[in-house]
Amino acid sequence: MPLFKLKDVPSLSLQPGDKKEAEVEGIEGGKVLLLNAGGKISATGPKCTHYGAPLVKGVLTKGGRLTCPWHGACFNGQTGDIENAPALDALPVYKIVEKDDGIYIEGEEATIKAARRKPNFKCGVSGGALADKVVVVGGGSGAIGAIEGLREKGFSGPITMITNEGYLPIDRTKLSKALITDHTKIQWRDEEWFKSGSVDIVHDEVVDVDLTNKAVITKSKERYIYSKLILATGGSPRSLPVQGFKVLENIFPLRTVHDTKMIVDAIGNKGKKIVIVGSSFIGMEVANATAADNNVTVIGQETVPLERVLGKEVGAGLQKLLEGKGVKFYMSAGVDKAEPSSSNPSKVGSVYLKDGTKLEADLVVLGVGVAPSTGYLKENKVVRLEDDGSLKTDENFSVVGLKDVYAIGDIASYPYHGPGGQGNFTRIEHWNVAQNQGRVVAHHIVNPSLKSEFFTPIFWSALTGQLRYCGNSMHGWDELVLQGNPGEGKFVAYYCKGETVVAMASMGVDPAMAKSAELMKLGAMPSKTELKGGLDILSVPLPA
Repeated sequence: MPLFKLKDVPSLSLQPGDKKEAEVEGIEGGKVLLLNAGGKISATGPKCTHYGAPLVKGVLTKGGRLTCPWHGACFNGQTGDIENAPALDALPVYKIVEKDDGIYIEGEEATIKAARRKPNFKCGVSGGALADKVVVVGGGSGAIGAIEGLREKGFSGPITMITNEGYLPIDRTKLSKALITDHTKIQWRDEEWFKSGSVDIVHDEVVDVDLTNKAVITKSKERYIYSKLILATGGSPRSLPVQGFKVLENIFPLRTVHDTKMIVDAIGNKGKKIVIVGSSFIGMEVANATAADNNVTVIGQETVPLERVLGKEVGAGLQKLLEGKGVKFYMSAGVDKAEPSSSNPSKVGSVYLKDGTKLEADLVVLGVGVAPSTGYLKENKVVRLEDDGSLKTDENFSVVGLKDVYAIGDIASYPYHGPGGQGNFTRIEHWNVAQNQGRVVAHHIVNPSLKSEFFTPIFWSALTGQLRYCGNSMHGWDELVLQGNPGEGKFVAYYCKGETVVAMASMGVDPAMAKSAELMKLGAMPSKTELKGGLDILSVPLPA
C-alpha cells in the first residue's frame, strides 16, 4: 500500500474531540481529516459523503462521533462507519505512519481523491436463508435506510423492495428545492448496486397485507411472502377540497419526479404566473426555486409563513427574504375556488381568495401537507390505523399489536424521547428521520436484543439561504429565544417549553444546528435562561 506524506504535520498532537484538516502531498486536491476519536488518532476522508460539507467544520464528541455541519450525517471517527442519516457512503480511514521526517498515511490515491467508502452491501443469498426474507414496501428514504442497514449489519437473507414510483430511491429533498426532473440525477444507487446486494426491486403497488399468512398482495395480483415486513409507504399529498381544484389541469401536487416534470413542463420558457397554495416548507421551497424567472404568489392561512413550526418572528424574516426575490404573499387567506382559463377552459386561469381577491395563474402548485399513505390498510381487519391514518409503533418501530411488522417514516407514530417529548407518540415527516428509522429497524431485525438509540430529528430547507432545524416542537413550545436577525438570513432560534429547549432553527450560523443536535442527544442542551443571557451554542463544551 502506498505511503503519502501529510503537509505541515510534524506530529500528532490532538486532544480528545480535536480535529484538523491536512493536505496530502503528491495528490492534487488530496486532503484528510485528522481527529482524536476517544483517545485514538484517526485519519479519515475530509468531506461528508452526503453533499460534501467540510467535516473539519463539523462537531466531534470526545468519544469520537463526528457530525456534518450541514445536514446532520454522523460518522464513527475511528471506523468511518455511518451512524446517522442522510449519508449512505462511509468515510475511508487510513493507517497513520509516523516517521522521523513527518506523518504519513497509507492508502490508494483513488480512495484519497474520492474521500468516500461504499458500505458492506454485496451479498449472495443462499437457498437456506429463504426463511429470513424481508419485504420492504416503499421506495423512499426509510426503505433505503432499512435495506442498506440490513446488509451493513450482516443480514444475508433475501430482500424485496416494492415501490410504485417507477424508479429507484431518490434524494426526494431536491424535488422542491431544485425542481429536478431527471430521476437518474438524484437516485442514490443504481440497479447494479441493488443486484450486488441480492435486493429484488419490484415496480408495483401494494393493495393489501395478509398478516395471517405473512404475504403482501400487489395490484398485479402477485403475492410476496415475508418473514419480516417493513412498511415505508411515506405520505400522500393532500388536495384542496374546493371548486375547480379537482377538475382543472395545471394544478399540481409535488411529491414525485413525475410531479416535478409536469410543473417544469407547465412553466416552459419561464415568465409564468405561479400561484402556490400553502406557506409551509414545500410551498416556500418551490417559491424560492421559481422566483427568479416567474411571477410567484404564495397563499397561506397563517399570519406569516411557517408560523406554526418557526413562530412569527422567524416566519416574518423568511417572508422578507423571499419578498426580496420578488415573491408576493397573501397571508391569513383562504382559497375559495379555481376558475378556468379563458383561452383554454380545461386549464386553471385564476384562483379566488375568500375575500374576493382574484389571482391570475398559469399554474398552481399545492403545498398543503401530506397524509400517511396507508390506504392499502384501511379495509384490513387486523390492522388498527390511528385517527390520522398512521401506525402506532414502539421504540424499535415494530407496529403495536402486530408480529414481525415494522412501520417507518411518514406513516409511523412512535414514542418520542427527545427534549419535551416524554415518550408521547409523534409522527415526524423528515427525510433524515425516515432513513434513521430504517436503520433502527435493520439493527433490530439483525439483533432483536439491541436497544435502539435516540437520534435527534433534523431537517433542512432552501429559503434564499440554508435553514437548518433539529429537535421537535409537535408537543408545543411557549417561548422563542432569538439570537440574530431572520430578515438578514443570519440567526439562531431556540424553541422552549419552560426551561427546556425542544427544538432549534438556524441560518448562516453553522454548525449551530449540528452542535445543538448532539447536545440534545446527550441531554446536555443549555437552558432557556442561559440562552436568553446570550450564551453562544458554539461555545458550549460537549460532555465527555
